[in-house]
Amino acid sequence: MTPEVKAFFDNATNTVSFLVKDPESTACAIVDSVLDFDYSSGRTDTKSADEIIAYVTAQGLSVEWILESHVHADHLSAAPYLQERLGGKIGIGDQITVVQDTFGKVFNEGTRFQRDGSQFDQLFVEGDSLMIGQMRGDVLHTPGHTPACLTYVIGDAAFVGDTLFMPDFGTARCDFPGGSSEVLYNSIQKILTLPDDTRIFVGHDYKAPGRDEYAWETTVAEQKSANIHVGAGKDKDAFVEMRDTRDATLAMPKLIIPSLQVNMRAGQMPEADEQGDVFLKVPVNKI
Repeated sequence: MTPEVKAFFDNATNTVSFLVKDPESTACAIVDSVLDFDYSSGRTDTKSADEIIAYVTAQGLSVEWILESHVHADHLSAAPYLQERLGGKIGIGDQITVVQDTFGKVFNEGTRFQRDGSQFDQLFVEGDSLMIGQMRGDVLHTPGHTPACLTYVIGDAAFVGDTLFMPDFGTARCDFPGGSSEVLYNSIQKILTLPDDTRIFVGHDYKAPGRDEYAWETTVAEQKSANIHVGAGKDKDAFVEMRDTRDATLAMPKLIIPSLQVNMRAGQMPEADEQGDVFLKVPVNKI
């Protein structure tokens, strides 16, 4: 089955959110939504999420799932806002518990912060499936960028999050806690065993040198032949050396501090204080 896919590109974070529709019904899912956040003022905005809501409403669609490919470090999730207005269940990989345990300690969350994934409606494991109307989606556990990364294979489309980028840009970094270039290489090989004509939808694009337009759709065949990091038969040792060397030069994402605190809570803000005010923590010399 070939799902209908609508992309929403967020220029501020270079994130691509996707709406995936069953071609035989009004049922759909949303993958990797964005809540706008201005770090300097500490204010959120729902412009990006409202674009998705407007599209869903105009098309008369029914949202069944709000899916996260992983706990993003570069943007906040709009999952609770979308769920409140459109319905649907929020899903992520079951290894979210590993991420929650790691960053619960980093942000000194204490015992009130549950580290069992209970903030989400569904925790997926390798081999799980989900239905969007009459269209089946299958779950692949594809860690490496983070321990909880998933790829959702829905019909002939695979939503890979940050595991792979466009062939001319390569692959995701692996230097976050719990990341591993060796594990990422293995996960990518799993994705590349899908049929060659499988459409791959990537979670970010940064316009590789020489390319003027943003892009987010490719195929397994194109990735196997042309991905600058893993294509054309590049072996694991070469990939690991390249990835680890490159990651050592990368700065942390601008929104990593707020993103992790919010996204490990399924997009919810930390609990408000007695005056109803919400605060995010900034660990010093820790991340």
